[in-house]
Amino acid sequence: MPDKTTDPADLRGDCAQCFGLCCVALPFARSADFAADKPAGTPCSNLRDDHRCGIHARLRQQGFTGCTVYDCFGAGQKVSQVTFGGRDWRGAPKEHARRMFDVFPVVRQLHELLCYLTEALGLPAAAPVHPELRAALEHTERLTRQSPEELAALDVPAHRQEVNVLLLRTSELVRAGATGKGKGKGKGKGQAKGKDRRGADLIGARLRGADLRGASLRGACLIAADLTGADLRDADLIGADLRDADLTDADLTGAFFLTQPQVNSARGGAGTRLPASVTRPAHWTAAR
Repeated sequence: MPDKTTDPADLRGDCAQCFGLCCVALPFARSADFAADKPAGTPCSNLRDDHRCGIHARLRQQGFTGCTVYDCFGAGQKVSQVTFGGRDWRGAPKEHARRMFDVFPVVRQLHELLCYLTEALGLPAAAPVHPELRAALEHTERLTRQSPEELAALDVPAHRQEVNVLLLRTSELVRAGATGKGKGKGKGKGQAKGKDRRGADLIGARLRGADLRGASLRGACLIAADLTGADLRDADLIGADLRDADLTDADLTGAFFLTQPQVNSARGGAGTRLPASVTRPAHWTAAR
């Protein structure tokens, strides 16, 4: 298996090797996350000629919080340097630029799957499905290296569904081993230890001190939820919406399928315990 499929550094955005694709290809609308409107395929007004952001150090202060949350999972450098062989969109024919912008979101989705598959292969409890996970990882990596035309025609939802079957099985195996291991830290309202809360509407939920160890929160909407001091050890957080959720003093040790963008969108502090797969956002410290 190629080393690049397991190296976390290659599954995080490297702006120095990218042509500012997220700042051009993706649209955004004026909101609490973005200070202005921008259609897809149009460069952000803050994007410099060298593909760097002109206000990178002041994004939050300038009203572009959404930019500080986003991560392409390494798709930007893959599309820029591999798919298009280092050919910039600036000054290129419109068809070249359009195809690059169309392909970027496709590769981002594939790279997100690579993150989940790589993480799953590092979970001992998922050993029974490691062969299938490894095969899916290698297949997904091959897909990311297809031609622009092949990538544009790829049925990403169908591939995601195939991978999701394995990720679901991984979740079941990991959470089965976590449920019942000792006692949770709290017995707060909203207790859901070991339960399946997939897709649950938990907007603004009062889950302070809740025992959510080993719970499935796949796709759960936890916007602005109070998870202060909650026990989220060994919980499945794939696709959970954590925007503005309060993770102060929460324990996410062993939580899996948690991405950096999810953590970046939440609130937390020095007492928040995070899995090794993500880093503590700088703005958490700055905000407190």
